[in-house]
Amino acid sequence: MSDQQLPDTHHLVVVGAGFGGLQLVRSPKVGGLRITLIDQRNHHLFQPLLYQVATTILATSEIAWPIRRLFRERDDVTTLLGEVTGVDKEGRRVLLDDGSAIPYDTLVLATGARHSYFGRDEWEALAPGLKTLEDATTIRRRMLLAFEKAERETDPAARRALLTFAVIGAGPTGVELAGIIAELAKQILWREFRHIDTRQARILLIEAGPRVLAAFPTSLSDYAKRALEKLGVEVLLGRPVSDIRADGVTIGEEFVGCRTVVWAAGVAASPAATWLDIPADRAGRALVDPQLNAPGHPDIFVIGDTAAVPTSDGKPIPGIAPAAKQQGAYVAHVLRARLAGKPDPAPFRYRHQGNLATIGKSAAVVDFGWLQLRGWLAWWFWGIAHIFFLIGARSRVAVAWSWFWTFISGQHSARLITQGRKAGNADASPTDRKTT
Repeated sequence: MSDQQLPDTHHLVVVGAGFGGLQLVRSPKVGGLRITLIDQRNHHLFQPLLYQVATTILATSEIAWPIRRLFRERDDVTTLLGEVTGVDKEGRRVLLDDGSAIPYDTLVLATGARHSYFGRDEWEALAPGLKTLEDATTIRRRMLLAFEKAERETDPAARRALLTFAVIGAGPTGVELAGIIAELAKQILWREFRHIDTRQARILLIEAGPRVLAAFPTSLSDYAKRALEKLGVEVLLGRPVSDIRADGVTIGEEFVGCRTVVWAAGVAASPAATWLDIPADRAGRALVDPQLNAPGHPDIFVIGDTAAVPTSDGKPIPGIAPAAKQQGAYVAHVLRARLAGKPDPAPFRYRHQGNLATIGKSAAVVDFGWLQLRGWLAWWFWGIAHIFFLIGARSRVAVAWSWFWTFISGQHSARLITQGRKAGNADASPTDRKTT
């Protein structure tokens, strides 16, 4: 791509306030550049801790921040709440769902990823994934309601199904969810019920592949499996799910009665590649050039989970927060160079900062390549790293306190059922949705 100098007054439109988009917009203010940030939600979400909202450890306000508040001191940034439905490349306009359009000089698509059910989209209503605050509160509600209904259920088979929890997919999210659900059932709730023993709950972690945490070294993967089993999780490897129904899941040829299912098995990119009519990989991620531009369009960047960016060994960059933040910072560097009339910087190069996953409240695995940690020390490192990357001192203190309270008291502080009163995989009907 040839170097491109930008005019004195330039309108940058950024779609998506995730890690990549936020990093770009939060870069130092550049004269001559005005920014419009568009997101379909009014908050930035710290997704790595979303599973802790789903499993009653953290409240929603501890891992999400209003976007407008983050940029209230930046008069060069305009924030818009809206859903993008397409891009008019020739007219240089971003199209919104209300029929309006936002013109741009440079466009950055940082629209993230969504759940992928591998062609079985009908499973989504029965097995929610974990990408948004709404997903987290839905999972939390269904899980807690399952225990409540089991307390009143007199049929043994129905009670067993209510006390069976299936997590599909053994990547970091699946491992973290399964570990915390096991701790909740087997170590925290059992003293609070009179007609059921929550320690008898079955927590299934189902993985079609040969091991958990496939992106980690085998030694750490094996440790994670043993740690999960010590917590009481049944780890089922090489067992793909062939069907999900309201009353249970079919694992291979075996049907297991189960009323709470969580999907952590796959993601697909947002439709950005379709909007731009450019090539994409099998997961729908847009194929970009070394400057993270859409091919043939130096005025359009695609970053984060939306983009397929190869590493030096040809493998795609992982869909994790540090990768998206590095890409956002790189695009800011390119734009500053162009505004100053300087050549584009060298092509984007990803710097891997390690993989982390936690297993319950006192075990984790950390892989830096040159250094591997497991157990208690890894858990402390995992916690410190996550607190460091939270936004603002208030959030860091709140999350640290919640973790400290959970550790010393053995109690989760966010065990509230805030919507619906019906257990099982189906949400309450509109007439039954009340705050409890």
